[in-house]
Amino acid sequence: MVRSSGAQRPYRRTHLRHSLFARTLAGSVLVAVCSITATAWLAVQGTSESISAQQGRTLATDTRIHDTLIEYAATHPRWDGVQGAVDDLAADTGRRVALTTESQRLIADSAEGTPLPGRTASVVDPLAVDVTFAEDADRIDPRAVGPFALDEKDAARLKEQAESGAECVSEASGHDAEVVVRPSGRPAVELPDGTIDASTVAECRLGRLLAPTPGEEAALEKLNGLIDTCLEPHDGLDADYWIDPVTGTGVGGTIPDVAAPVEAEAPAGGADRYAAWSLRTSRLSDTQQLAPQAASCIDSSRRKQLAPDVAPAALLYIAAPEAQEAGGLELSSEGALRVFGAVLVVLLLTVAVSITLAVRLIRPVHALTDAVRRMRAGEGPARVAVRDSGEIGQLSAAFNEMSEHLERLEQQRKAMVSDVSHELRTPLSNLRGWLEAVQDGIADLGPDRMAMLVEETRLLQRIIDDLQELALADAGKLQLFLEPVDAGDLVEQAVARHRLRTESAGPSLVTDIGGEIPLVADRARMLQVIGNLVSNALCYTSAPGSITVRARKSDDAAVIEVGDTGTGIAPEHLPYVFDRFWRAEESRSRHSGGSGLGLAIIRDLVELHDGGVTVASTLGEGTVFTIRLPLDTADSPEDEPGSSS
Repeated sequence: MVRSSGAQRPYRRTHLRHSLFARTLAGSVLVAVCSITATAWLAVQGTSESISAQQGRTLATDTRIHDTLIEYAATHPRWDGVQGAVDDLAADTGRRVALTTESQRLIADSAEGTPLPGRTASVVDPLAVDVTFAEDADRIDPRAVGPFALDEKDAARLKEQAESGAECVSEASGHDAEVVVRPSGRPAVELPDGTIDASTVAECRLGRLLAPTPGEEAALEKLNGLIDTCLEPHDGLDADYWIDPVTGTGVGGTIPDVAAPVEAEAPAGGADRYAAWSLRTSRLSDTQQLAPQAASCIDSSRRKQLAPDVAPAALLYIAAPEAQEAGGLELSSEGALRVFGAVLVVLLLTVAVSITLAVRLIRPVHALTDAVRRMRAGEGPARVAVRDSGEIGQLSAAFNEMSEHLERLEQQRKAMVSDVSHELRTPLSNLRGWLEAVQDGIADLGPDRMAMLVEETRLLQRIIDDLQELALADAGKLQLFLEPVDAGDLVEQAVARHRLRTESAGPSLVTDIGGEIPLVADRARMLQVIGNLVSNALCYTSAPGSITVRARKSDDAAVIEVGDTGTGIAPEHLPYVFDRFWRAEESRSRHSGGSGLGLAIIRDLVELHDGGVTVASTLGEGTVFTIRLPLDTADSPEDEPGSSS
């Protein structure tokens, strides 16, 4: 198996449902959708309710104004004194009220001197009531009685009889009866439940209240004459209008041969209809059904008879004041409660979503904080649970990796301190022992011993130099003396320094140069890099193995490879080969253990040249270190050597 330590850890794409962005966005969208929905619902409900309420109030006000003026028209033959009623209506309702004739001549106006509204509200005609305001009402207003109005004498007589009858009915029924006076002045006796049985009617002599007065008989005779005149062109049609002796109401149709007894049943107690409603054939019994022509003649005759006693038809204009038209709609108490409830629901939803998101965010953050504090307190490596693959999960995984890396660095640092102390102690002990022996006269420093002591000092110097180079690299003060060089020359020179070591019994050391490969580099540092890699390969490759150093061009880069057929590196160790203080073997053997700084220095030096170094290895088969450096692309090699830090 071959692995490369230079490959970066692949970025693990977060699944959308685990993404912090998606969760936050979903929460915000949920709150926004609920808020918008609630707002739209409240707006529609509130507006509909307000419009309905406003329309209801407007219709009620318009109906009141119309009815008041209809009453005035039904009880007055002219509009002369209507201005006072118009002003009172305008003051009570806050509306502008205006009346004109059908030819647009002004009769009365609560805001005189200003233009009339654009359209009429209704037609005020007591003989042709607008069904918009009273769908079930007769077209002739019941208050338009004309010649059917009782004179004072008959009205007083009937009222006295009605009051006497009411006392009798109250005693007989045990309920308080009351006297109701109709628009014509005719009284009637009524009970709260609306019914009076036949025996009580007979006992209290209520039938005498139903007989027409002489004035009513004269009006009926005149009305029937008008009806007959209207029906003359229609052969075979006959109709009359009379007072029903049972109900006391006006009826049109065929006169029955035998009238019902006057006191056969109680009066209906309803409106006095004998001069109150325009006849509709559907209200007649089967024996009283009229042809449409007959019903039309009865209606027209009644209107003709009543016309001199009512005001002429007028056009009614109703308009709201400008401030009211421009003002907003009022919100009812139910609407206000609905708004408050919706706002409360949205607020609770927002709080719930916010708390849910906050808890999911804060819990792993607290776990990370606690882990950092444990690390700072020296309680050993800290880990946090990775609960999902989202951003927080990736942060937790990155923290765990960092913690593992710090733990590994700490272990390597401790091992390095131990290794450096051992490496320094051995040569120092040798130097001290031999120098003390010479000082005491026990031993002589011959050439061999002198060479050994010099080698020990070189070892000390190498360790100190490595530590110094790493310190300079960390501080950004490691200097490079850049100059145009050829990668092939660097390889040949570095390999030549190690040939003597391999000629006797070591592995074969060969080079493979792919032509001229120009670079701008620090010659000494690059020789150090290549030499260290060759030296490492020699440490882990024995005869009859081989070490091959190649130099070639690859696209716009110079590639230098140092490959061997040695022991190789275990896959689990590959990610750490360039870490400081890391060693392939845990031993302190000078042959292979090393100090663990060489490859870290190589990486820093290559990166200072804007390059990179990677490693690929198969355990038991060998290792290949690859250095990639930018080619010298200058047109001419006349650049003077310079320095860079």
